[in-house]
Amino acid sequence: MSPRSTNPGGASPLRRRALIGAAVLAVLVALAGLTAYLTRDDRTPSKDPAPQASPASPSSPTASASASPPGGSHSAFPVPPSTHDPIAFGKAAAAALWSYDTRASSQPEWLAALHTWLTGESRYADPASVDALVPSPVLWGRMADHGQYATATVNEAHFPDSFTRALQADPGAITAAYIYAVTVSGKQSIAWTGAPAGGAEARTITLAVQCRPSRPCALAGVLPAVAP
Repeated sequence: MSPRSTNPGGASPLRRRALIGAAVLAVLVALAGLTAYLTRDDRTPSKDPAPQASPASPSSPTASASASPPGGSHSAFPVPPSTHDPIAFGKAAAAALWSYDTRASSQPEWLAALHTWLTGESRYADPASVDALVPSPVLWGRMADHGQYATATVNEAHFPDSFTRALQADPGAITAAYIYAVTVSGKQSIAWTGAPAGGAEARTITLAVQCRPSRPCALAGVLPAVAP
């Protein structure tokens, strides 16, 4: 899926990626894949393939748009938690990114819901990395024809070892942007009309989470590689 050019601050997507990357780099000097995050022009999904429209392949579809889609409710959108804990926020954000419900509304509406998780500091927000995890409007429509949706279960979240070591070596580095790396693991369950049991796959993702002391945490972006 092509990255979108949501750009409220006037800066180019490449410049926003460079700024968020620089903030993370201050404390993630050893994080694998960060150089690519800073330099590449096109955003690609960090770990999982794009969702598939066919209900015959339950293991292929992946992360999209709702923190707690159905069973019964088709109106819930993913709502960011009010927390100052980057681990807790990372768990909630991963659940939102791994969940979707094509029965609930259109692809643009679900994207807009996910964008509410992003930091309001446009120079650090990387919406393209979120958009890359959501199927195109055409594919979303094909999935909706089958009533396809996904739910997520989060098992664990932690700061990557490289992040922890770098932060211990220079505790003051985090104060530039208060962006934390959080690696989250869990499971995504897919279902569709006529197949409520669907299928499930393990998921792992590393997120950049901004938690300034003066306000609740927000999502900065999705890193292109999982950091253990």
